[in-house]
Amino acid sequence: MHLVRHRLMAGLLLMLPVVAAAQVVPVEDFARHAEVQEVALSPDGRHVAMTVPADDGNESQLLIVALDGSGKTQVLRFGKRQHVTDIVWTSPTRVVVSRANMEPMKAQLFSQGELVASDIDGKHQGILFAYIPDDGFMGGRRKDMGYAQIDDLVEREPGVAMVNFTAWRTRPDDEYQPTTIFRVDTVTGDRKQVEYSPEAAGFYFDSKSRARLRVVNRPGMEAPDLFYRPRPNDQDWTPVPATLAGRRMSLAYVADDDDTAYALITDKGEPEQLFRISLSAGTRTRVVGRDDIEIAGLMYSGHGGAPFGVYYDAATPTVEYLDPSSEWARLHASLMKSFPGELVSMSDYSQDNNKVLFTVFSDRNPGAYYVFDRQAGKIQLINEAEPWIKRERMAPVAPITFKTRDGVTLHGFYTAPVGAKGPQPLIVMPHGGPHGVYDSWSYDNDVQFLASRGYAVLQVNFRGSAGRGDLFTYSGYQQWGGRMMDDIADGVRWAIDNKRADPGRICTYGASFGGYAALMNPIRYPDLYRCAIGSIGVYDLALMKKFGDVRGTGAGRDYLDQALGTDQAALAANSPARNADKIKVPVMLFQGSVDKRVPMEQFDAMVTGFRKAGVQVDTMVVKGEGHGFYKPENRVEVYRRIEAFLARNLGPDAGVTASANAK
Repeated sequence: MHLVRHRLMAGLLLMLPVVAAAQVVPVEDFARHAEVQEVALSPDGRHVAMTVPADDGNESQLLIVALDGSGKTQVLRFGKRQHVTDIVWTSPTRVVVSRANMEPMKAQLFSQGELVASDIDGKHQGILFAYIPDDGFMGGRRKDMGYAQIDDLVEREPGVAMVNFTAWRTRPDDEYQPTTIFRVDTVTGDRKQVEYSPEAAGFYFDSKSRARLRVVNRPGMEAPDLFYRPRPNDQDWTPVPATLAGRRMSLAYVADDDDTAYALITDKGEPEQLFRISLSAGTRTRVVGRDDIEIAGLMYSGHGGAPFGVYYDAATPTVEYLDPSSEWARLHASLMKSFPGELVSMSDYSQDNNKVLFTVFSDRNPGAYYVFDRQAGKIQLINEAEPWIKRERMAPVAPITFKTRDGVTLHGFYTAPVGAKGPQPLIVMPHGGPHGVYDSWSYDNDVQFLASRGYAVLQVNFRGSAGRGDLFTYSGYQQWGGRMMDDIADGVRWAIDNKRADPGRICTYGASFGGYAALMNPIRYPDLYRCAIGSIGVYDLALMKKFGDVRGTGAGRDYLDQALGTDQAALAANSPARNADKIKVPVMLFQGSVDKRVPMEQFDAMVTGFRKAGVQVDTMVVKGEGHGFYKPENRVEVYRRIEAFLARNLGPDAGVTASANAK
């Protein structure tokens, strides 16, 4: 915490500090948590709010920082050993956050669905939504049995927000989860119901905070139900006509006329396109989009403004402006020139549009937060996410494209150690998920750790990955051990054919689904690999339907049937635990003892399979850790064991940095 404050104060005075590079990147640098998780700019542009970890890492606090150069800060706490996320300024002096848990695998916070408000001086804190159980004779004030999030702000009434509240399931098999929209005064806590959906739904609002689109999502491959209100004063919901959207639709912006809007739309599961639409006429005009890659994000023309550009990141990172000559496009292009080799994301604006909060990040930069004062023409550094990571010491991540054996074009990323040329010892690192997730051009601690130890890294967005539309995702359903493994192997062969990989020194490493793929690929393609590392992996597909939190809902069970299939023989054939005797390479396994997503039954099944096959396997079960490892000391130990395992199995010359030098 004190380090964050020190760096913050320095950052407010400096533009781009120059730090001398050390010769060795310690393993601890890749295991540390970010100093800043999130930053938000106040409506008047006078303050930023930022989530920062407490000294022990088991709590995150909200730091309110004045931007006037005075160095004045205010620390807000919302409970012992509590994390917070989703910062929303509802007025220049009132801020709302969500109580949060930490997702260890991604090292990111995620909301618990409880909303807490506070003045920026720490006074008048109040719980807006939460379930507070009775304590003896004391009754809990709030009994909100559900998940709350702020969907919209009422611009003309500071402090007032539209809150989406979706009820919890009351029984494990109960799918009844109605959604209510409340109009909430975040100062007094008063709330008024303004919308209701008998099923869990997302709502989108116009410029006067009236709900105009309702989306009821369905499990698996089912299309959502889309309803809208063509005119601002309509009360009834009308099914969205095919002239507007065939499958999915989300409103990105509604103009002040409350009719003209921008929407992301897909008709048949192809990558979403950005359209300009008329709600009343039910017509649309395509603005921008690609046939092969989804739009990853929109860039907006200041506070409450229309989109001025989009960016794509599932392949080569690309920015596309709707009108390059527009004021905001020119500003963004100017900021991009100020940070060569980086991507700039403008994320927040003061109401007068003079102050702009933006983030700078890249394949070698975990991210830094800045505020640009347009009138003064000055950029102010707020804080770096991981200031100990030095860009010049990290390895560049190169986008790649190749065709599979059956002619499908796939994208991915190849990272070589700094200064390396020619074929390298290669770590094939499939992403988790696998559906709804994809690798992008960005900083990754695992990738950079491996590259710093002398290994190239290959990441493939195989069939089933997100980022290319629903149809591409669904093409991986019931193909976990089939085409998805073929795609990964085809990527490895691309690396070999293009002199990027030493064919005799290749290992697989992944977490969650990546752990499954790390063991399944050597089963399918035993000649490609020298070793395999699985972390918190799924190893028995039939067990996935019996244990773990995914199967806890009807929607989750439907998803498992669709994604994995129901043929028991096929499930067994595509389960590493049932085919342990076919794995002929050294294996290392990591597991969290309290993992709810991939519980111990999966790890036990894989170890039992190896024991029956008479195969030795290195294992590490981390007590108290779940789906991923949160504590830095545990992450350090995992990295050190991986480093030693790879050095043993890919040869003594594989690592350019000796293990002893990193400790």
